Amino acid sequence: PFCGHIKGGMRPGKKILVMGIVDLNPESFGISLTCGESEDPPADVAIELKAVFTDRQFVRNSCVAGEWGEEQSSIPYFPFIPDQPFRVEILCEHPRFRIFVDGHQLFDFYHRIETLSAIDTIKINGDLQLTKLG
Repeated sequence: PFCGHIKGGMRPGKKILVMGIVDLNPESFGISLTCGESEDPPADVAIELKAVFTDRQFVRNSCVAGEWGEEQSSIPYFPFIPDQPFRVEILCEHPRFRIFVDGHQLFDFYHRIETLSAIDTIKINGDLQLTKLG
């Protein structure tokens, strides 16, 4: 698992780039943007993206004050392939995050956390090798 600091937190116009290679026999991997690293109480999760290979789903959700919101899972197609590289971009806009995979916009996720600058940590885990983070 990887945990890193987002300098200055998120703001409209800021983009997070995650590049990696999916493992050969993946079950899932996740990318989360959180408000700090606290485990107890757990940090608020502004957006959690989870690629689930068994269901071919790319689900997203958020957790505010210990409460998980409504999970969203509709996507036009599943973009991840075992043993292949990928590029995920999370673009922060005023009302939402826009998620791009390999240059194609996949979905929007509207902010559930008001203070964007508080979103200052990225966590990545699961069945992948990280090649670049920016």
